[in-house]
Amino acid sequence: MSKTAIVIFSDPKAGSEEALGRLFNAMFVAYELKEKGQEVALIFQGAGVRWASEIVKPEHPAHGLYQAVKDTIVGVCGGCADVFGATADVKATGLSLVREKEIPGTAGIIDLSRYLDEGYRLVTF
Repeated sequence: MSKTAIVIFSDPKAGSEEALGRLFNAMFVAYELKEKGQEVALIFQGAGVRWASEIVKPEHPAHGLYQAVKDTIVGVCGGCADVFGATADVKATGLSLVREKEIPGTAGIIDLSRYLDEGYRLVTF
């Protein structure tokens, strides 16, 4: 069975259609692969951690899709949330802040290399 890790880096603060389009496309791929019964890990990394507090809002245009793929979300990068000022907002969503790998200058990040080691394809948006 195929395994895919989908990483969202786009920043909602950009306020652009491109950033929103990247979010939608990442979740579209997660949805499609989930429908096919494939293993999917959806990850919010970099400035993309800011999406967590946006997509949980029922009025957000991506909320319905978020609901359909939220079981594929492995978490939000904790170190990135710290750097981009999103830690409190992410905690309020109930999504996991992941700090599995210590990196100098952070309280820990999601270890993307682990997914590569485990045979996942890595797709970034």
